[in-house]
Amino acid sequence: MHAYRTHTCGQLRASDVGSRVRLSGWVNRRRDHGGLLFIDLRDHYGITQAVVEPDSPAFAAADKARSEWVLTLTGTVVARTAETVNKDLPTGEIEIRIEEVAVQGVAQELPLPVFGDLDYPEETRLKYRFLDLRREKLHKNITLRSNVISSVRKRMIAQGFTEFQTPILTASSPEGARDFLVPSRIHPGKFYALPQAPQQFKQLIMVAGFDRYFQIAPCFRDEDARADRSPGEFYQLDLEMSFVTQDDVFAAVEPVLHGLFEEFANGRSVSAAPFTRIAYEDSMLRYGVDKPDLRNPIVICDVSDVFGRDDVEFKAFKNKTVRAIPAPGAASQPRSFFDKLNDWARSEMGAAGLGYVVFESDGGKLTGKGPIAKFIPEAAQAELASRAGIKAGDALFFSADAKKERAAGVAGQARIRLGNELGLIDKNRFEFCWIVDFPMFEWNEDEKKIDFSHNPFSMPQFDRDAFLKLTDGDKDTILGIKAYQYDIVCNGIELSSGAIRNHDPDVMLKAFELAGYAREDTEARFGGMLNAFRYGAPPHGGTAPGIDRIVMLLAGEENLREVTMFPMNQQAQDLMMGAPSDVSAKQLKELHIRVVMPEKAS
Repeated sequence: MHAYRTHTCGQLRASDVGSRVRLSGWVNRRRDHGGLLFIDLRDHYGITQAVVEPDSPAFAAADKARSEWVLTLTGTVVARTAETVNKDLPTGEIEIRIEEVAVQGVAQELPLPVFGDLDYPEETRLKYRFLDLRREKLHKNITLRSNVISSVRKRMIAQGFTEFQTPILTASSPEGARDFLVPSRIHPGKFYALPQAPQQFKQLIMVAGFDRYFQIAPCFRDEDARADRSPGEFYQLDLEMSFVTQDDVFAAVEPVLHGLFEEFANGRSVSAAPFTRIAYEDSMLRYGVDKPDLRNPIVICDVSDVFGRDDVEFKAFKNKTVRAIPAPGAASQPRSFFDKLNDWARSEMGAAGLGYVVFESDGGKLTGKGPIAKFIPEAAQAELASRAGIKAGDALFFSADAKKERAAGVAGQARIRLGNELGLIDKNRFEFCWIVDFPMFEWNEDEKKIDFSHNPFSMPQFDRDAFLKLTDGDKDTILGIKAYQYDIVCNGIELSSGAIRNHDPDVMLKAFELAGYAREDTEARFGGMLNAFRYGAPPHGGTAPGIDRIVMLLAGEENLREVTMFPMNQQAQDLMMGAPSDVSAKQLKELHIRVVMPEKAS
């Protein structure tokens, strides 16, 4: 018999009754029932119940065991009585009569319990992550993550992609976040950077002629944490394809994501391919965000012209962008519901508030009521109701601002809040969409200059010769240029951004010039890629869905820390390993570095 186990703790069934077996694992739970001692033994694969009687030679050793001790139990498989069968366990029809007990590891008093799902402070959970990972829910999430990655690999290979690895130590590059820098010992004063993404390398792989590349790529960004963004590092399904249009990229990615989500949906529905495509401008108008949750049926509409009419007396909305947000069935809500939304808009969104009209049926005619309804004549109310698809029993909220972007932003967040509070979102669906036609450039009001809007390496949707002739005097034309950029969104979570790349060196240099970068600066920063393009670059494009976010959606979690094995806390600290940490003077000297601490505020 094997020294530690003949079976796992999730393996034995009724067909094994009568077999002498050996299991090893952790004490999940220990119960003393009138002299009979029950031990639920747990390993990666499951739980098996074991029992020992007081007159057994093994009783004394088993009786010493406590939660999370590591034991090896040897005994005979017996059938449970009908009334004690546990249908919730795969091993629930049997138990082991303990004959021998060997203690492999003793556990001290636990800082957090492994059995059960009690909430514990994040600091405790992260400091003792190895214990936290033993808990059933988190253990399942991490196993799900592994299975998702395995499935992704199989699906990508089946689509004709080949997996390659790109460098971890590379040059600093402006990808939109701060770099993690690594000092060079043999090149004093110079630094490597950990890659924010394999962006340039995967494009160079296309130039090298490999055609269809992918990897499960680690990415490193020195940015603040939030629920859907891990501080420090994350993983993405990075992919790139040669000789493709935007449609070709979508056609390659959709079967992978649709099949993956169907595989792990666990009864939830997945939107059929091809996924819905929504232009960026339409998304901002209809949903107020560029990552809409299509499970939410609320559609925003623009009603600026209605409030601009001479017969509408509500002056607070005059000469402003006004967006209307329907609230189906909200007429039955108490006044406090409307007041709380108004307070939220003021305190959290920095808006003047949310005006609203409640629509009721008056003799079969739709009539608006509420604080601002008296300033809106009957014909204007009818127009508002018609545009927003309002019926009796619904309410209509309004977001107004002199700046279109702010009106849209508040409306978008109000739509999300209303969808949740009114119970309009079906939690058993995965709804995908592509957001397309992003603007190539945007106006930086603070610096009074043109900036890149989304991705500087994208191909503009503009005639090449005309693009090369653009100057600073063509501001309106430049700001109107769209790019072959796209995002894949699921349930309001952006899984990735992507683009058809700008593989033309002249067009790339011109794009950076329009964004205020001197030609020599662009050559210095992206010389490796530009030089490669000058030796024959194929048209290419790709994207990079986030693995962490995919698993978070499939696991039904709202925080990436619940699907990441060893995450950092909100302050980008690894509480378990003590990182970041001080290093010795000798190490600093070898790296030619002197630490200058920030001055303390007086």
